[in-house]
Amino acid sequence: MPAPEPDRREDLLTVLPRITQLSAAITKGRLVERAMESAALSLDRPAVGVLLTLRMADGALRVGEIAERMQVVGPHITRQVQSLEKHGLVRRVADPLDRRASLIEPTEAGTEAVDRYMTSILGWFTDTLAHWPDQDRDDLARLLGRFADDVTARLSREGEGEGD
Repeated sequence: MPAPEPDRREDLLTVLPRITQLSAAITKGRLVERAMESAALSLDRPAVGVLLTLRMADGALRVGEIAERMQVVGPHITRQVQSLEKHGLVRRVADPLDRRASLIEPTEAGTEAVDRYMTSILGWFTDTLAHWPDQDRDDLARLLGRFADDVTARLSREGEGEGD
């Protein structure tokens, strides 16, 4: 892929420090940890990620589907699912299309826990952006979504080429 034009590179140079700043602020501010405490979740971050992925899905998912959506390898998800099962936050159900396979879905307790977590996170961001005009919030959502999708797609394509 050709390098960006020099004037475009200058635009990007203003963005990179902001991405670093945002990442550091969220990490240093312990936003995820505070939301987990607020939701009374005594899990690690990857387990919360699995719960979020299941909550945002249209239905139960296979372990491989969870891994794909989270962009991690299956064994990591298997360990997290086992931990979540022990906590009574997810359960395995038969896959109606393949009785040999199982699907993972949140239990009622898991749904309630992840909803508390999402309420905490969303409340924090809502408060942070409260003084922003509607158009700015809409632009942020649109552009951040586009950026995340494009970065994810590019990394996925590059990852596919590694095995060649």
